[in-house]
Amino acid sequence: MPQVRIKPTFSLRAKAASLLLASASLLAVSGLAAAQDAAGLRGAIQPGADSADPMITGATQAAADQAPPSPYVPVSPGAVPDEQPLDGSDPSGTLFPQDQGDDKTFIEDLPIPGTRPPSTARDRKQSREQQEQSEAAPRPNTRDTRSGVPAQDQGTETTGTVRTEPVGPAERIGVPDDAGRVEAIEVLDPTIPEQNPFAPVGIRVGTFILRPTIEQGITVTSNANYSVDGQGAVLSETTLRLNAVSDWSQHSATFDGYGVFRKSLSGFDLEDSRIGGIAALNLDISEELRARGTLEYLRVPETASSPVVIEGTVSDPIHQAFGGTLGLEKDVGKARFGITARVDRDVYGNADLSDGDTLSQKDRDATLVTGLLRAGYEISPAITPFVEVEGGRQFYDQTVDSAGYRRSNDRYGARAGVELDLNEKLTGEFSGGWLREKFDDDRLVPIDGPTLSALLTWSPERETTVNIEAATTVEGTTTAGESGSLLHAVQVGVERQARANLTTNAKLGLGYRNYADSDSHDFLYNAEVGATWWLNRYAGVTGRLRYEGQESNIEGRAYTAQSAFLGLKVQR
Repeated sequence: MPQVRIKPTFSLRAKAASLLLASASLLAVSGLAAAQDAAGLRGAIQPGADSADPMITGATQAAADQAPPSPYVPVSPGAVPDEQPLDGSDPSGTLFPQDQGDDKTFIEDLPIPGTRPPSTARDRKQSREQQEQSEAAPRPNTRDTRSGVPAQDQGTETTGTVRTEPVGPAERIGVPDDAGRVEAIEVLDPTIPEQNPFAPVGIRVGTFILRPTIEQGITVTSNANYSVDGQGAVLSETTLRLNAVSDWSQHSATFDGYGVFRKSLSGFDLEDSRIGGIAALNLDISEELRARGTLEYLRVPETASSPVVIEGTVSDPIHQAFGGTLGLEKDVGKARFGITARVDRDVYGNADLSDGDTLSQKDRDATLVTGLLRAGYEISPAITPFVEVEGGRQFYDQTVDSAGYRRSNDRYGARAGVELDLNEKLTGEFSGGWLREKFDDDRLVPIDGPTLSALLTWSPERETTVNIEAATTVEGTTTAGESGSLLHAVQVGVERQARANLTTNAKLGLGYRNYADSDSHDFLYNAEVGATWWLNRYAGVTGRLRYEGQESNIEGRAYTAQSAFLGLKVQR
């Protein structure tokens, strides 16, 4: 009997069973993953999450919990099907889908059916791409101060953890390309020209700024000593000037002084000097209370313009004048009140006569003490009218002079005027009034008459300054039977900066002397023009032309003088 070999079929069935078992296992795994994703958990189940590994510490576990979840990555491609319908069927008709290649390795890169909840992994990828694009684009300097998130990103909804950049240093803030570095305030633009490049710089001495000036040149004059029968001469003339201004934060002090020294080089023999100066101190005690003080000095030779003429002198006698004031000013609302005390001292030197004798002038020396009261009202910050009264007494060193007259006297006066303060346009004051001096000796007629006082600075246009000065002076005398005279004088000076290195100036002065209880009078005048051409900031060439004279109805008092000066001026 032939042997019939029965082929064992259990192997095929076993293989089929194995395949069915594998498919069932895959379907179970897919169902668990879908259930997990549907529950809203972030990321896939991590391998070993359920195991208790003794090597994992609490800190390591906390760090792992805070780390972003990572998707499940199979060890070999094809271990997990690309697409699995929820019913477990394969759209391709086979249980074994084809491999998608290396570019579809990660689960977040696989297509997701529309019925499946959105994958957080895909959202994280999109978020990273958007973040990279936003970092590549320029960031505007706009940030919500409440949340610290840029304004353009506040409306974006994210479901995963998105890493955001912290608020970085200044370089992370958007800066316009045309923005440049701004220099410090104290750095001046060198391209801006200086307003007056030839003005004196000055020398700092303590808290004062000193501005000295020296002029040295030659003067040619037709009347060297300003006398009635004067003679011409060529003179060496030196002029020293000093201006000092305090550099204080509250109070102020100023000083202006000059000295003119002349010596003959040819012609009439002459050597004389003129020295003068004034110092002022202003103290701001409070906003409404101020103190003022001045000191003055003048030393000049007496010329033919003096009211007292001494015949037969070899040289002109010297006249020295000392003066000082001290006052207080008080503001009460718009009312202005002031009180000032003034002391003036006149000293006359001896006169050298042509016969060799010396004539003393001690009987002309005197001291005048006066007090002034002023009241004003501020109509506006620019205009303040005022009234002023004056009272005092003049004491002569010799109670009785050489002619037997007692010349000490009492002085009274009143005036009204206006203070002006139009900033740089017009500043100063002017006033007019009446003055009277009554002598102790009844044989002498009192001196009285109108008075004029002004001190104004006017700038009609830029680089032009006009100074106006006016004063009325009581002049004494020692001539027997005569009381003295009133001298009214006014001078107008104009200074113009024609160019940066060229300064021009002009002066015009007029004076009228009226003798008390007499029709005698003198008329004085002077005119001057000059210019300074600056070679640099410290030196310049200067020159001037001057004409002056006096006319009088008294015989032997008229004279004229013309002069020209050319020299070098140095300043600091």
